[in-house]
Amino acid sequence: MLSKFQVKFVKSLHQKKARNSTHQFIVEGEKNVSELLQSDLTVNFLFALPEWLNNNNAKIDKPIEIIEVNEKELAQISTQISPNKVLAVAEMPRYALSHFETSTVIGLENIQDPGNLGTIIRLADWYGIKHIICSEDTVDVYNPKVINSTMGSFCRVQVHYTDLKAYIRLSQKLVYGMVLDGFSIYATLFDANSMILFGNESQGLSDNIMSAITHPITIPRIGKAESLNVAVAAAIACDNFLGRRL
Repeated sequence: MLSKFQVKFVKSLHQKKARNSTHQFIVEGEKNVSELLQSDLTVNFLFALPEWLNNNNAKIDKPIEIIEVNEKELAQISTQISPNKVLAVAEMPRYALSHFETSTVIGLENIQDPGNLGTIIRLADWYGIKHIICSEDTVDVYNPKVINSTMGSFCRVQVHYTDLKAYIRLSQKLVYGMVLDGFSIYATLFDANSMILFGNESQGLSDNIMSAITHPITIPRIGKAESLNVAVAAAIACDNFLGRRL
């Protein structure tokens, strides 16, 4: 049975302000919750349908408060139009930011679409990139739409928020910035200790960040499209950076 307090608490986590003040966030759906339970992240609550609990109770080996709910109650606290059997409340991990020398990282400036950030996190996980460095105005990684679109990859990729220009200045990494008029990505040799940098969906990289780029690169255009979706550009870039090494 779901209490009024529980409804109010979980619904408050739909908003960034409450997530930041409580250091907790929502994870929804069978796939994402399954990945969460297998991770090292701390899970405080599980709100689940009886069917899901019957199939998964034996797999839960963490001290979690479990609340059995019906479909109507799950819909009350969910961010989704059609809730998927289970919703978890987890604690935000506290990741240490460093310059992760000798590894490739992704840099994001002012990405605003939750789906784009979620897809880029999933891409990073696919290509073995462990860290994404975001400007402070990039969409919140714990936005439920971001978490939903990662399909569990949020458990394995660390997303950091910082002053991106200052981070780049102090880093020893080569910075490959995706722009419209750079050198062809297909003719570029990549260094393992690097940052692949992507800008805002409509405006690209700002002049402030452009000045910090050591290697402006582009995906050559053959047709007439004005631009590529940032997540699509990230997929092409990651494949050229990391896929060519295999």
